[in-house]
Amino acid sequence: MITLTNINKTFKTAKRGKGTTAALKSLFRREYKYVQALDNVSFHAGKGEIIGYIGPNGAGKSTSIKVMSGILVPDGGYCSVMGFTPWKQRREYVRNIGVVFGQRTQLWWDVPVADSFDLLRDIYRVPDVEYRRNLELLTETIGLREFINTPLRQLSLGQRMRAEIAASLLHSPKVLFLDEPTIGLDAPSKLAVRQFIRDVNAETKLTVILTTHDMNDIEALTDRVILIGKGRILRDGSFAEIKHEFGKEMSTEEVVAELYRQYEIVV
Repeated sequence: MITLTNINKTFKTAKRGKGTTAALKSLFRREYKYVQALDNVSFHAGKGEIIGYIGPNGAGKSTSIKVMSGILVPDGGYCSVMGFTPWKQRREYVRNIGVVFGQRTQLWWDVPVADSFDLLRDIYRVPDVEYRRNLELLTETIGLREFINTPLRQLSLGQRMRAEIAASLLHSPKVLFLDEPTIGLDAPSKLAVRQFIRDVNAETKLTVILTTHDMNDIEALTDRVILIGKGRILRDGSFAEIKHEFGKEMSTEEVVAELYRQYEIVV
């Protein structure tokens, strides 16, 4: 379903010194530094897996998601998702995936959520019967009915995130990339979203790659975790086995903190 082999990605950024003098110098002679965001990243995800992709800020999680979703082109390596090379066959590929970035929106700011959904139906060419079925399921399960006719700009962060998750599933994707999907959600909304992801996964064998700093998401949804740090895969295995290794009496947060210490990851 998803295969990454030796994926590398380096970003070139300009160095900026402090003060007016440094800013003026940079106009005539700019210095650069190179940051390796991904360093030979390799893993495989099978159909129906829900994988927790964890690591501190700057570890390479979002960069990996952007490569797998076709937004970024890697410097080297091999990536295949459902037989597609994401950045080469993007038009055909994106019809089969859903993506939620916690800090980005795919909905239109000044129109009601329902109108955004209708536009997405046309963009993805979703058949009417399938669209109505998915919309009804999403509306009831994630609790959209109270605000579906409200413009996005008038919604709370939690309501916007629920709308974003619904938007990513309207076209029945086979793979779902979730980058901090529960950020800003209150406790009942988080529980509803987690239950919905579990239900969709059980019913359709949806493959889910989940990045999050909320360890309750990891424990509730995933059986397998991949730990990334400084752009490198450090650990890939069953979350139950990792928890057993450190002791069942430890909380999920304590287990992850211990993993970070083991691999000398500074948060």
